[in-house]
Amino acid sequence: MNAITPNPSSDIPDIDPGSLPSLILASASPRRRALLDEIGIVHTVRPATIDDGQLTPPRIIDPASWVGALAFLKARSSLDIAREPDSVVLGADTVCVHQGEIIGQPRDRDHAREIIERMMDDTHEVLTGVALISTSTDQREVFVDRSVVRVGPISPEDIELYLDSGQWKGKAGAYNITERRAAGWPIEFEGDEFSIVGLPIARVIERLRLFVCD
Repeated sequence: MNAITPNPSSDIPDIDPGSLPSLILASASPRRRALLDEIGIVHTVRPATIDDGQLTPPRIIDPASWVGALAFLKARSSLDIAREPDSVVLGADTVCVHQGEIIGQPRDRDHAREIIERMMDDTHEVLTGVALISTSTDQREVFVDRSVVRVGPISPEDIELYLDSGQWKGKAGAYNITERRAAGWPIEFEGDEFSIVGLPIARVIERLRLFVCD
C-alpha cells in the first residue's frame, strides 16, 4: 500500500463561505471544529444530546450502516435544539473496523493499548458517517466515507509513552492519524486523511452546495 498524503479526495476546493448555508455542527469534537475553522467555514456548535459511547452495535450489522445511523442520530438530536432558520445541521461519527469488528473510542488506558496492539502489522478500515439536515425543509442526506489504514510495528516503549500522553482519549481506534504520522509511527493509508481525522471536508462542501442549489 502506498502512502497518500493527501490524495485528490483530501484536497480542499476553493470556497466562498457566503455560497454555503449556515452550518450547525452537532459535535463538540475539537478536531472537527478545527477542520472547519481551518478552511474558513463559519459554524455554530450545538453538541448532540446523545452519547454514542453508551450505544453498542448489534452483533450482526453492517459497519457503514451503523456509523451512518450514529451520524444521523447526532444531527437529529441537535436539530431539536437548533433555532437558526435556513441552516444545515451536520452530524458525524467515525469508527474503525478491524477484522469485521467495529472499534470506537477506547474505554480506558488498557483498552487503548489492546486496540493499538491488535491493529499493528495489519490493515483496518476507517468509516466516517456524515448526516446533513436542513432546519427549514425536509431535505436531508446521509453518506459514509471509507479509507483504509495500515499500521506497522510499534515498540512497547513507544506505546507506553503514547498511553502516558493521554492523546488516545476520545479518538476512534485510539489514535489521530495526523498526530501519529508526525510522531513517526509507521502508518500508511488510502483515502482521505481529513475523513480519517473525523470529517471528509471536500465531500461535505460538495453536499452543502446542493442544499444551496435546492
